[in-house]
Amino acid sequence: MATGTLRAFVSSFSIIFLFKLNVFFCQQFSISFQQPSDCGVDSYFDISSLSCVKCGPNQVSSKSGLACECQTGFRVLVSNGVSITCLQCPDADQGVTQDGYGCIRCSGSVGENGKCQCPKGSVLVERDRNGNPLNESRCEACNATEPTFSAPDTTGNRCVRCDDSFIDSSQSCVCGISNVQAGGMCFSSNSLPTSVVPNVIFSQLANSVLSAWFSNFMYSSAAACLLFSNRTACQSLGNMCVMNMHSFSTINNDACGLYNTVYRATAAQGSSQDVSYWRANLPWLYYGDQLGLASRILQNEPLPVGFSFKGTQKNTNIELWAAVYSVRGEFLRWESVGGGNLQLCPDTPTRQQSAFTFGTAYKQSCVLSVSELLNGYPEPVFYDVFLVIQKPQEEKRLLAVPLLNINQQYNGQFTNEGSNMNNWLLTRRLMLVDTLSGRQILSSSPGVIRVASNIKIRFQLVPNTQKGQVYPPLMTVTYSDIPVTDPTIQTVTVSFSLEYTMDQEEARVKTDIALGVLGGMAVVHSLLKTASWKRRIASPLIDLLTIMKFLVFYAGDLANVFFIITVGTGLYWLIFFKAQLFVSVLLPLPAQEERFVVYVGCAFALKTVQFLHKLFVQLSVDIFFVDWERPRGKASKHVEGSGEAKSQASPVSIWRTYFVANEWNEIQTIRKINPTFQVIAVLFFLEVVGFSNLSLRDPSSDLRRSPEAYIPPYSLILRYGVASAMWLCIGLIQIIFFTVIHERFVEDKIRQFVDLCSISNISVLLLSHRCFGYYIHGRSVHGHADTNMDEMNTNLKREAENLCGQRGLLPNSDTQTFQISITNRLRAQYDRIIEPINRRSGPSRLVDASANPCEQSTKAYHTMNRFLGSVIDHAHREMDYIVKDKLLFERLIGMEFIEPLDKSIFYNDDSHSFADVLFYGNEAVLLIFDTLFFCVVDLGSQNFILAAVLTYLQQLVFRLIRNGMGCRNLASKTLVDKRFLI
Repeated sequence: MATGTLRAFVSSFSIIFLFKLNVFFCQQFSISFQQPSDCGVDSYFDISSLSCVKCGPNQVSSKSGLACECQTGFRVLVSNGVSITCLQCPDADQGVTQDGYGCIRCSGSVGENGKCQCPKGSVLVERDRNGNPLNESRCEACNATEPTFSAPDTTGNRCVRCDDSFIDSSQSCVCGISNVQAGGMCFSSNSLPTSVVPNVIFSQLANSVLSAWFSNFMYSSAAACLLFSNRTACQSLGNMCVMNMHSFSTINNDACGLYNTVYRATAAQGSSQDVSYWRANLPWLYYGDQLGLASRILQNEPLPVGFSFKGTQKNTNIELWAAVYSVRGEFLRWESVGGGNLQLCPDTPTRQQSAFTFGTAYKQSCVLSVSELLNGYPEPVFYDVFLVIQKPQEEKRLLAVPLLNINQQYNGQFTNEGSNMNNWLLTRRLMLVDTLSGRQILSSSPGVIRVASNIKIRFQLVPNTQKGQVYPPLMTVTYSDIPVTDPTIQTVTVSFSLEYTMDQEEARVKTDIALGVLGGMAVVHSLLKTASWKRRIASPLIDLLTIMKFLVFYAGDLANVFFIITVGTGLYWLIFFKAQLFVSVLLPLPAQEERFVVYVGCAFALKTVQFLHKLFVQLSVDIFFVDWERPRGKASKHVEGSGEAKSQASPVSIWRTYFVANEWNEIQTIRKINPTFQVIAVLFFLEVVGFSNLSLRDPSSDLRRSPEAYIPPYSLILRYGVASAMWLCIGLIQIIFFTVIHERFVEDKIRQFVDLCSISNISVLLLSHRCFGYYIHGRSVHGHADTNMDEMNTNLKREAENLCGQRGLLPNSDTQTFQISITNRLRAQYDRIIEPINRRSGPSRLVDASANPCEQSTKAYHTMNRFLGSVIDHAHREMDYIVKDKLLFERLIGMEFIEPLDKSIFYNDDSHSFADVLFYGNEAVLLIFDTLFFCVVDLGSQNFILAAVLTYLQQLVFRLIRNGMGCRNLASKTLVDKRFLI
């Protein structure tokens, strides 16, 4: 027991010891966090130990906080480079020498820092010419008279020649009472306003900042520029005006007001480079001081050189140069614009240089950290941008690129924000980042910074040019004002872009004319279709249903109009922009494409209405299979109760009807194109082959792009043109292949169905309208189809050898398909026979509960079969019919001129137009609908793969709807049990 207790005690002690040891082990590598500001006045921050160390006796912390220095009145006695020893000067009237190692009697006064001071205009002397210390310091006055004109330098240690402005104003180094001293210079007081407004206006923040930079240098720069034509001072003043956004106002003593005062006062000095707006010795900032000059600058005269996309004279290079100035007005260098000097967003040089390929819509945007801008741009740099113009065998010329500053104010109004060129005030010179003007103390961090968040260069094509001529480019800049609160988390979005535009008014007018003309034709065509529909339903009244039908017909025709216009527009821009030699057309801008997108949306919406209407009509068509088979004999049937056998006609097999019904059910959704192949082929050519690259907003026609190259944004018009053309071309190729090759040499399901009807001895009556439809005459020329294999083969052989009659409705005729226009009397009898079946699906109060539904269907089927068979056999004189050919004009407009009043009319139809009630006969509507669906999804998502997948799913869904509901309609209208439709 004792041993166990001892063992437990030892274990516990070991655990506690190891825990303490581990804590000690961890703590010996940790230090407390200290920084120089935590050390106070009697300690300094040791950069080796990263901690505060107390200074020695009579010592205080230096300004940097990283070392100790002697207190005021104490000199350095011993210094080994690491630590010092301080000793107080023995006499109270002694001061510490400038180097801090000695004490000296002052001839002047002792300053607050414990060192000797001399009056203004004198320099302090503490050693002789050999470096020996003097017993008493001397204050030697600088000779401020002619010819020396000397004064103490900024450190006060030596005499130097004073500034010329002092000498010119007072013939001394003293600025007279009547003059103004500023920036180390002396100016006459009547040259400029004595008080200036050193405020920088940040309009987006609705406040202004008292700028330390403006306070220190604005007046002196303006005065030196005006009085002494100091070029650096003039450039510095111009830079301050740029930092104040070139803003004009009634105030004449702000940065731009002082610039304009100097500009007007120096008119006698003439202009530079023969530019009237460029005053000698001044920076060129404005294109005049009045509004309304922009159109004369931008659209008065085109550039003397043209641009070409292809050929031996290919010229797509945009060469820009910039004169670069510092904020102090110093000229730094000439710089080729490209790479990254005007583009704040980081990127590869190859991609950045792509911006200067003519015709390439370039846009680069990114999000930058405010802390990065503060570190990377301590002072703003200013650019005067020029376009290089060089004709063959001529010297290189520079064309100034005008600037449109969106933030500029003219008498308190932002005149450059609108699109009206007459209100613009064009300027010169821009900066990218200004972290200087927002400082209220130069050594402190700025309270507000200003960033060029959007720079755009625009080229406008000369109207009707055939040589690629453009007007001078315009550079638009928008600045963002950012209050600096937490630079580490604050960000700003910046962008740089080039756009190319032309006058689109002519194209818009032509599109409107085409829309008006084709829209008018669509109205006429819709009226004809409405009139045809009214005749086919035998209704003379114009009611609400008629108006609705007209609107539906007009929706389909107007959809075709929009489709033709949009596809034509897309192909026009695709061909003429990509294939042009000399530039004569430029793509519409994204904002100008909105009208086109609206047209595409209208086409899709209207075509959807037409498609759904077609689908509804097909799902409600009346159909009946007329069985011509007659019993071949009689069969005995035992009668219950009587014990006798009764003889009756042998029953006719229903399986032939079921077989024909199933075949009709199968061909309801067959098409001339394969949807799966269509989707795969379109995706293959667009994404794999690379036809999608033709829709990029650049002049290149290459189908392959390097991964390192810049990929411009897509043009919606070109994207629609490429996608619609690809979908239509592949669809039309499939239709041609299906019609010319597949149907002729492989399988023609429509004609096979007609043959099947003849072999099965079954005719098909289709009524797509109340009094109009189609008839397939399937009466067998052999009289019977319910037979064995041997007889069937014999019958087919006889028919192949022309040993029997022809299949046509009329003698000696092969025409089996007809368009029929029936009388009201015939339709009424048809409805009367089918009414009990229709009533069964109606309200329960109209249904005869005692009637057997199966018996009703059987009775109605036999009644209808006998009735229609007798009508075809001309057994009803009051419901007889005639057979004739349709007139060519009737076929063209889809309307019958003769109204069937006494006799129905059967029109010969060798084109098998009964397929109009199937998908097969509406391939044009389906193809256009699928094309528009694919393009609309792509325009919304910019993704061909997503558009293809959704289009395929849409086709699948509507095919399932058509099959399912079509099967239900077939069963209800033909009285065939739905269970036998597989």
